[in-house]
Formats: sequence, structure tokens, C-alpha cells
Amino acid sequence: MTTVPNVVVQNSDIEDSTFFNALRQQEYPQLDANHQVYLDYTGGNQYSSTQIKTHFARLQGAVFGNPHSLNPASAVSTKMVEDARKKILEFFNADNYYCIFTSNATGALKIVGECYPFEENGRFVLLADNHNSVNGIREYCHSKGGSFAYSPIHFEDLELDAGVLQKLLEDDTPYRHKLFAFPAQSNVSGVRHHLKWIQTAQALGWDVLLDAAAFVPTTQLNLQEVTPDFVSVSFYKIFGYPTGIGCLLVRKDKFHLLHKRWFAGGTVTAVSIFSPHHFLAGNHERFEDGTVNYLDIPAVTTGLEFIEGIGMDRIHLRMENLMHYLIPRLTALQHSNGRELLHIFGPRNRAACGGTIVLNIFDIHGNQYPFEHIEQDASKMGISIRSGCFCNPGIDETNNCLTAEELSRYYSSRDNGDFRDMMQYLGKMRGAIRISVGIPTTQSDLDTCIRFISNYIDKEVMA
Repeated sequence: MTTVPNVVVQNSDIEDSTFFNALRQQEYPQLDANHQVYLDYTGGNQYSSTQIKTHFARLQGAVFGNPHSLNPASAVSTKMVEDARKKILEFFNADNYYCIFTSNATGALKIVGECYPFEENGRFVLLADNHNSVNGIREYCHSKGGSFAYSPIHFEDLELDAGVLQKLLEDDTPYRHKLFAFPAQSNVSGVRHHLKWIQTAQALGWDVLLDAAAFVPTTQLNLQEVTPDFVSVSFYKIFGYPTGIGCLLVRKDKFHLLHKRWFAGGTVTAVSIFSPHHFLAGNHERFEDGTVNYLDIPAVTTGLEFIEGIGMDRIHLRMENLMHYLIPRLTALQHSNGRELLHIFGPRNRAACGGTIVLNIFDIHGNQYPFEHIEQDASKMGISIRSGCFCNPGIDETNNCLTAEELSRYYSSRDNGDFRDMMQYLGKMRGAIRISVGIPTTQSDLDTCIRFISNYIDKEVMA
């Protein structure tokens, strides 16, 4: 079992900071050793010293082999992989789910896209606020003869439009199979979309795909309290190491809906060459093509134990406290002429948001700084933030007031392009700056970020 610093738990912010400051020094020394202010936790979390030491001691102390065998080395790998699978199901209270290991959350979503039966008069509804790995499922739906529709989000607060979504879900067209997909938490704005939509959609005959990648690093997901049919997770988003491992959680009573189109090593119980037949495995193995990453999967167990040692409720409260400190100080920044220095997109009341904000910075005349310039300036000061569209075009198109008509004109006028080309064609800005906090984040990190952004006060965008 992993451990965390033995700091007395109190309810006050002061004691909370004492705990997390001690945790930073003991478990994340690489940040200060490299003079780094890391504020890209939605992009990827940092790993703790305990995780690395525990996992590499495991590797040094055992002989691992390909798990598709009964030999001693294979047996070690098989046990540790299955222990990790069991730990994941326990962590999410998901006894009635299969846990399918994938390369990341995108790999989990791809399984659903490839295998969901859209072709039988299928329908796909999704939020405008979705990662491209969810948006891409529409191509599977379309290519199989199904139809899809987006439910918009409000410009003012980036919350979903409940009226439009309800209408889409109540559509009484006799679709044979219907899939609704949405993120539990936006990977851009940090908005947590209410999980009540899972039950609402299911009551209307929809299967529900929940993208939980941005949600589970700071909020407990209990799959006995909410029961989406499919859930995608990426583990490095939660605890940093290992990368390249995610999972798809599939409710056992919906497993039959996923129609695998081929077979591979490890996915079948029997296959013939002389007679063109095969039997697919009847559990998670059906979708784990080839050999799973048996050397790194055991590190997932270590990571989850480390998170449990801190406590997800405590992590959740810590993120709220950090954002409560950061946001008022950023929004108070002004130029000497009274213009706001920056604009944070999303709701003013951040109670239902995670530890992520997206913003743009403006000069003294109200001109927007190109987002890549901000990231470049931050990098020179050892500050890691992220800029761009964050693989979520719906948020970016909403924030920058792009219309379907002008976007259609752009895409129909050329065979390829990028955001720079689009900005020139449309005469509108694209992109923003994202700041996200995590377990090792300290007040000092936030103060450094605030000072950095303050440097743009009374400055002009250079031509």
C-alpha cells in the first residue's frame, strides 16, 4: 500500500494547505528541482515519488511474462493485471461493469464508435461540448447509415441548453439503437454537466456514453449511484504514471450491444483456418486486442492506492479552494483605463466546475493577444499552461461566435487547412488559454501565474 505524509486532517484551509504543501515537498520534488510552475493538470497529471518507487521495486523484484500462458512468469503478470482490473472496479464501485484495458480514453471511445450498432437505424446525440475523441464517433455513425445531432451550449456560461437537449432526447422517431454522449466535466471550461442526464436519457430509451476523463481526477465517480452504459477513463489524467493506459467500463447488461468486427490475439476462445469460424471471448478479453501492457498496468493499482491515501473528497475540496483563490484575483486585474485585462469563459458561479479555467487576455485597447504568444511567454518563465482549441471545437466555436454558415463556407472552399488559415479566412480569432490545477499545486504556483498575467497590464499587442 502507498502512503502519504502524516499530516493531521483539519477542516480549515490553513491545515489543508499544510498537508498539500508537505505532500508537494515529499512526493513531487521534481517540480521545485526544475523550477517549474506546472498548471496543465487537465492535460496530464504529475506522478508521485511513491508511485515510481513502488512500481520500479515491483519490476525489479519479479519476473514478468506475456499473460497469455500458464508458465510462472505469465502467472505473475496475469495476477497483477487482474488485481489492477479488480482495483479499478472497486475504485469506481463498478461491480456490474466489465473493465476493458485500452491505450487511453480515446481508445476506449473508439471501441464504442466501432462497435455500437448505428447501422440498424441508429441515432447519436452529443453535446457541443465534447472532446474530439467523442466527436469522431459521429463518423462511425454516419458511415453506418445512422444520423447524429448536437445539443448546443450557452455562450454566456458554457452550460448545456437543457430545453434543446430534452427535446432531442424525447424525439419519438423509432430509432432502433440510440446513443447519447456527454462529458461529466468539460476538458476546456471545467463545467461539470449534471449526471442526472444519464438517468433522464436512459428512461427515454437511450444508451449513455459518459466521458469521465476530465472528471475523475478530482471527483469521485460512483457507478452504483449513476449507471451510464459506457464510461471512458484515462489513468495518467488521475495520477500521472503510467501513460498509455486507459479503460472502457461497460455495463454487463449492455455488453452484447458492442459488435466486434474482427478478432485478434487474445480476443477469441476458438478460431479455425480450415473452417472460417471463430468464437469471441465473452468478457473484457473480447476487446483487449493482442497483449495488454502487462508491465505498466500494475502501476495503475499503485496510483489508485495513492489517491485513496489522500482521499478523493479531500482532493475535490482542495481544487475548489485553489480556484476560489485564483479566479477572483485574475478577474480583478484591469488596465489603467479601466478595461478588464482578461475574460474567463464559463459560469460566474464556479461551484459546479472543476479545477480548470479557460481565458483570453486583452491589451489596453481591448485587442486580444494571440494565445500562442501567451504560452510562449509563459514557457520562458518556466510556467506550463496550455493554449489552443484543446481538441474541443464546440467550446471554441461558441466562445468565438462562429456560425454554422461561415464554418460551412470555409470547409467547402478548400481541401485542407488549420486554425491560422481559418482565422485569416473568417476574420475571427480562434483558441484560448487554459489553466488547470492539481494535487501538487500550491498558492505560490498561483501567485506566480497571477504575476505573469499582470505583466500584460497597460501593454499593447505588437503587430
